[in-house]
Amino acid sequence: MLEVDGSIKSGSGTILRLAVALASIINEPLHIYNIRAKRTSPGLRPQHLEAVLTAAKICNAEVEGATVGSRELWFRPNKIIGGEIEAQIGTAGSIPMLIMTILPICAYAEKPVKVHISKGGTDVMHSPTINYLRYVLLPVLKRMGLTAKITIVKYGYYPKGMGEVYLEVQPCRRFTPLRLEEFGNVKSVGGLSVCTFLAEKNVAARQAKAANDILRMRHCEAQIQVINDQSNPLQKGSSIVLWATTDTGVILGGDAIGELGKPSEIVGREAAENLALEIDAQATVDVHLADLLVPYVALAKDESVYLTRSMTPHLDTNIWVVQELLDVEFSVTVVGYLYKIRKETS
Repeated sequence: MLEVDGSIKSGSGTILRLAVALASIINEPLHIYNIRAKRTSPGLRPQHLEAVLTAAKICNAEVEGATVGSRELWFRPNKIIGGEIEAQIGTAGSIPMLIMTILPICAYAEKPVKVHISKGGTDVMHSPTINYLRYVLLPVLKRMGLTAKITIVKYGYYPKGMGEVYLEVQPCRRFTPLRLEEFGNVKSVGGLSVCTFLAEKNVAARQAKAANDILRMRHCEAQIQVINDQSNPLQKGSSIVLWATTDTGVILGGDAIGELGKPSEIVGREAAENLALEIDAQATVDVHLADLLVPYVALAKDESVYLTRSMTPHLDTNIWVVQELLDVEFSVTVVGYLYKIRKETS
């Protein structure tokens, strides 16, 4: 049985999510304890609980300790078959975080997987936005051989959530290594600015304009699609994601979400400044993608390498988890002002 102490490194939910995903893929029973030990509300929150239960449905796992507040969990996976799965978070808990738990598992299913996720948050604090996954993570994973699609039915924001999406995955069962060592030159910058039931205040347009004002100062002009959404009458909100592509195949992202009392202009500027930091650093993956890619490059057979501008706690934690549970080795070296993340040949 795999034994994982959830208090190590960041002591966050990322340990739980990644350990459950890897245990499912290698079909090994998992015992994880001290779950989210370093968080102000330790143990399973509703979004973590639903992520575990959804993973269990996908791989027909037996689960013990799966209750809100639980700090200890036993997860015994079986065969990953696939098919149609239902998931309901029931709060404004992050739908993207749930997707990040189950997506690696779906890649190893026997048949295509379609997951309907409802009653959650598509764009919430401390999580990538749903459109970041669509326009940054999924295109990079497609390069690694995984074809997946996210369809948004309803956007969901804090505090009510009520977002709804579909995740569709074509299993690949084998990942192509990823080598991104050269930044190259920026080829294009795109974006998507969304507001839900805030069209009368021009929120999405104001976010987009503020973002472009920042990017123009760096001689970039973004093509930002403005969406005045009306999918969720129960919860107003907004978000913006920007992405830059280079002639070497690099995709960098930056996003931000609206909050009560936070001007739209600040939201747009925040996303643009996040992206500008990545471009200025000439990283080959942004700080969020750097940790999200760890399980996929760990599962790829040969060497992968990429450059990121920060060694974040999530990146450090994810590398620790995969090295604990898989027969893989990562190296981290400093190259100029960047960190080179290398998964060694296995």
